[in-house]
Amino acid sequence: MGQRILFNVIQVATVLIFAPLVAGVLSRLKEIVQSRRGPSVLQPYRDIWKFFHKDEVVSDQASWIFRATPYLVFVTPIVVTLLIPVLTDYPLAFAFMGDMIGGGFVLSLGGFFAVLAAVDTANPYGPVGASRTRMVGFLAEPVFMIVFFTVSFVAGSTIPYIVQQRWVTPLANFFEPSHVLLLLAFLMLILAEGGRIPVDNPTGHFELAMIDESKALEYSGRGMALVKWGGAMKFFVLLCIFLNVLVAPWGLAHDQTLAAVLAAVPFVLFKIFVFVLILVVIESSLAKLRLFRIAEFLGAAFITAVASMVIQLFAH
Repeated sequence: MGQRILFNVIQVATVLIFAPLVAGVLSRLKEIVQSRRGPSVLQPYRDIWKFFHKDEVVSDQASWIFRATPYLVFVTPIVVTLLIPVLTDYPLAFAFMGDMIGGGFVLSLGGFFAVLAAVDTANPYGPVGASRTRMVGFLAEPVFMIVFFTVSFVAGSTIPYIVQQRWVTPLANFFEPSHVLLLLAFLMLILAEGGRIPVDNPTGHFELAMIDESKALEYSGRGMALVKWGGAMKFFVLLCIFLNVLVAPWGLAHDQTLAAVLAAVPFVLFKIFVFVLILVVIESSLAKLRLFRIAEFLGAAFITAVASMVIQLFAH
């Protein structure tokens, strides 16, 4: 038991340390594709360090929600890290504490309080972005539910470690139509939940067009550092669920030894790097959608997930 808790600590440390790096690599690669110089891949670390060493300014209109939200945004991805396979293909100490649906609810908790905090300070731009964020969330949640239902039909469970073992094993299952459609729907969800193009532009700074970034407009100092770090970890966790559970559960530690767990770190980072390359191609090939076209985008994701579920039902 003590050894598995240690492995959980290593998983959490991996997410904490490398989540800003993934964000930095993604931003740097996009700048290269667009023939711009851009920031270093280490810029997210510098930003977090800078904000931790700045004074924090809090509006007089803010309540306890505004002050507590950065900690919730920071902690919720760490809680989900305890439930999912980040470095190992066998369950760890807290693996059965919650399933994929529970993990989704935990991640949504941080987003829900971030929306409340955006409204809390009476900033005119925060509520605009918050309402758009909730619109995207309301459209994305049914897709999440259908994806999880389809996964449960195949694996007989929504526990990530069980899904990982039964969904793409043997390899022939990977190429089933239901699996391919499900991966496409989940990819569209990652773009929406991660605030990526075509749903949102994470590098845009025009207040009236912001969606995800608008939730942090009023934060500064330590609060901003925690929000930025938590956002990077949420994106990292979503990629781990997508890659380690549904796409490529290879390269994870199979032996219950410290050396095997540490050796899995570069394999996981390599898979994420390959996926980041795919994201760069997607984001460089598409333009940001107009606000009311986002509903069509997520509607397409919902139809794709339903088609995957129907195919899986008829297959059995």
